[in-house]
Amino acid sequence: MSHSHFTIKDCIHIEIFSLFGFSTRFIAKILSRHHSTIARELSRNKSKDFYHAETAQSLYTKRRMSNFPKDKFSDIIGQIISDKITEKLSPEQIVHTVLNEIIFLKTIYKWIY
Repeated sequence: MSHSHFTIKDCIHIEIFSLFGFSTRFIAKILSRHHSTIARELSRNKSKDFYHAETAQSLYTKRRMSNFPKDKFSDIIGQIISDKITEKLSPEQIVHTVLNEIIFLKTIYKWIY
């Protein structure tokens, strides 16, 4: 089952329609979404008594970013990677020489970018 997140435009529509007192079913029909999706969006992102589109987007972004895993290397390993890259070693060489079995190649590329 596929799903899509609300765009800022959708959030603005929800904000305006809810301010004017339209039902979740009416808003859902306008946005071509299920009424329970609109109800969840309103309950999840209401600040005090009303829904605000910008606040909803920032709350969504904050929740989304908290789902990403934390970096798996410390500052010390980061410094080692930085030093070895300065010495012109490739990430593959770093993994196989100095940091064998400590971190993976993917972690080094993630740190670089």
